[in-house]
Amino acid sequence: MTVRLEVCIDDVLGLDACAAGGADRIELCSALDLGGLTPSPGLIAAAAQSAVPARAMIRPRAGDFRFTEAEVDAMLADIAAVRAAGLAGVVLGATTADSELDKPVLARLVAAAGGLGRTLHRAVDLLPDPVASVDLAVELGFDCILTSGGALTAEAGAAVIAAMVERAAGRIDIMAGSGVRPENAAAIRRATRAGWLHSSCTRADTNDKDIRRFGFGPAERRIADPDRIRTLKAAAMLGEPS
Repeated sequence: MTVRLEVCIDDVLGLDACAAGGADRIELCSALDLGGLTPSPGLIAAAAQSAVPARAMIRPRAGDFRFTEAEVDAMLADIAAVRAAGLAGVVLGATTADSELDKPVLARLVAAAGGLGRTLHRAVDLLPDPVASVDLAVELGFDCILTSGGALTAEAGAAVIAAMVERAAGRIDIMAGSGVRPENAAAIRRATRAGWLHSSCTRADTNDKDIRRFGFGPAERRIADPDRIRTLKAAAMLGEPS
C-alpha cells in the first residue's frame, strides 16, 4: 500500500504549498503552535477552493480535551460551518476526567459530521492505552486516527503505532504524526506500517525587526514548504513494507 501524506497548516500560504508539493490531504487549523485550533471562516472558505482535500480541526480552545456543554455546542456549530463550506472532513477529539475517550460527546460530534471524513486526533495519545482506542474509534464511526503512539514523537512511539495498525486490521486508517521529517519518514513507515504520515513540512522564515519590535510575531515563523512536502513523500516511499 502506498503511503500517503497529510500536511497540517494554519494559513492561506500553506494551501498553495500543499497543492504544489503534492500533499494527499490537508489538516486545516489555526494556531499550530498550540497544537491546532478551529480555523477561521476565511481560511475554511479558501481551503474549500483547493484541489487538495482538507479536514478542519474542531477544537475551540487550547488546553485539555474535556469540553463543557457550551463548548460542545460551539463545536457542533463549527462542524455545520465546515459542512456548509464544502470541506472534506473534520478532526475531532474529546476525553473525560478519567483519561478515557468521551464516548457521549464524540458520538454527538461524529453524528453531526455524518457524510464527512472524520479523524480522531492526538487526544488518544493522552490515554493510558492508545491501542484500546482503536476499537472505540471504529465503533463511533471515525475513519482515521492521528497518533504518535502515546509518545512525544511518532518515532519514539513507533511500537505502539504498529500495535494500533495491527489492531485496526484495515478497519480504520492509522496516521503516524509528530516529529515526522524527511530524515526519519522511511524508518517510521517501516516500523509502524502506517498507511498515512502527518507532518507540518515547514521551513523557517525570519520576521523583520519591526514585526518583532511591535510584538506582531516572533523572530522566526514556520511556513509550509512545497519542496519539503515532496522530499518527505519521496523519503517515505523508501520505507514501503515489502
